[in-house]
Amino acid sequence: NSTNLSTSFNINQTNIIIFLTSFLLSLSTCKSIKRETKKKTKKTPLLKLIIKTKFRQLAAENTDLSRLGSFRQGRLIEGRRVYRQTFVIRSYEVGVDKAASIDTFMNHLQETALNHVWMSGLAGDGFGATHEMIRNDLIWVVACMCIEVDAYPAWGDVVEVDTWVAASGKSGMRRDWLVRDCKTGQIISRATSTWVTMNQITRRLSKMPDEVRTEIAPFHFERFAMKDQNTVMQKIDRLEDTAQFVHSGLTPKRGDLDMNQHVNNVKYVGWVMESVPVAVFENYELSSMTLKYRRECSQSDVLQSMCSPTSCTAELEKEAEVEVNGSGCSYTAGSQTSIPDLAKCVPPHLQFTHLLRLQVDGAEILRGKTQWRLKKSKHLH
Repeated sequence: NSTNLSTSFNINQTNIIIFLTSFLLSLSTCKSIKRETKKKTKKTPLLKLIIKTKFRQLAAENTDLSRLGSFRQGRLIEGRRVYRQTFVIRSYEVGVDKAASIDTFMNHLQETALNHVWMSGLAGDGFGATHEMIRNDLIWVVACMCIEVDAYPAWGDVVEVDTWVAASGKSGMRRDWLVRDCKTGQIISRATSTWVTMNQITRRLSKMPDEVRTEIAPFHFERFAMKDQNTVMQKIDRLEDTAQFVHSGLTPKRGDLDMNQHVNNVKYVGWVMESVPVAVFENYELSSMTLKYRRECSQSDVLQSMCSPTSCTAELEKEAEVEVNGSGCSYTAGSQTSIPDLAKCVPPHLQFTHLLRLQVDGAEILRGKTQWRLKKSKHLH
């Protein structure tokens, strides 16, 4: 009992509490704690109080983490190297066809990436930056983003997003995603990206310090989301001033800036889509997109979105000529230099090359490539 312990160690009651607490915490398993607790609490009410108090303290330390974790609906799997989170498709995330937009996918990818850093214990006080990055005034910037979408979820559907990181060269980080339909378990989207570090003060790219590389290395997961990783490596040609479709006068708004004081990556996707003809959106859905970022833009910049149709996908090029909708309108694969009259001729695939640039001097913001497939409602039955 407490009296005997006080005599044996010749210490006051406060030290008794410290001693007993340390003893309990040194036990290796919950089972041994429970057994020891049961045996000793029969003899001393003081010990029972100590145990309850200590466990309340331990629980309080993780209260915020547990509460936020349940709200974020995320958890770590695969040895704590993959982060998984579920999303319900909200009404404000769908378009006129009640299906999620590409912006919805991109927002989910960004959200899971940031939550992954947070739940792994790496997050500093920045926008996804780690503790060592904060010490070195560094932030993450995306160099390349590639996404493939096989199916778009509808309003009310639930999707499950997995994300993980791996090394990309000496100074980069690769982040991949898989998106599944929770109801069927089917993968509906795959994405990969490459990230580099930039000095937040000078706004210049910076080599990743060894401290940062060492910090994130334990979380690397060597798995590829994309079926063909070479897709990301493909060169995207620069569009010239003769681009077929141009949308000028695009300006960042204050709400487009993120916590790193630069335009949020998802906003660039919307600007890229501004130059795509309305007829394309009415008849097609985006099946893949690759964006290669060249520089960031500021709130005072005025941008120009440009795009031109290019040759069709390899699958379509294998077909010599396609007649669609029984209209007698034919489309020769691989020969497309301008978008066809979609009121009369609807080819099964389209592909565009994109350029987002500063309007004042033509400086490149990003280059892009998109592929589009005919909507199911437009197919012949």
